[in-house]
Amino acid sequence: MLRREILAVRSRLTADDVRESAVALAGRALALPELAHARTVAAYLSVGSEPGTLALLDALRARGVRVLLPALLPDNDLDWGAYTGEGSLTRVQHGGKMALFEPSGERLGPDAVTAADAVLLPGLAVDARGMRLGRGGGSYDRVLARLERADAHPALVVLLYGSEVVERVPVEAHDRPVDAVVTPSGVRRFRHGS
Repeated sequence: MLRREILAVRSRLTADDVRESAVALAGRALALPELAHARTVAAYLSVGSEPGTLALLDALRARGVRVLLPALLPDNDLDWGAYTGEGSLTRVQHGGKMALFEPSGERLGPDAVTAADAVLLPGLAVDARGMRLGRGGGSYDRVLARLERADAHPALVVLLYGSEVVERVPVEAHDRPVDAVVTPSGVRRFRHGS
């Protein structure tokens, strides 16, 4: 229900809305200490009316940060490759799903994400506890589980529009909270038990 509502609101955004939000989002995210000190950031390339990430990816690269982008595997898990600019992307059609832009270079393996200092997560909403509502495909649940198994603790940051920070999202046993949400209008941090 909540997923459908958020996707409906996003579908009404204009290209200008998305572009303006992307610039504001990049500015807010780049000011995060977690990204200011990161050497490797696992991120994603936004599609459609998702909060735009390209400006942020390019700014991170300009800072000398190694940016990893996902490539969707047949079982919905994610492999990773380095982002070296727009020319390093290939448009990939995944069955009946939407086409995604993925890194065209060498595949680094699903465990490459465990070396990241920060992981930027896509989502549809985040709640007051820092729980993230994803699209439902489970790809990022696998990433978070992989980080946990490797005892890796990168900063987990979700990028959203302001209206997508809500009181509560439905949670399943395997869900993990994020550390912060960045919207075009600001940053909200979540405190978790030690």
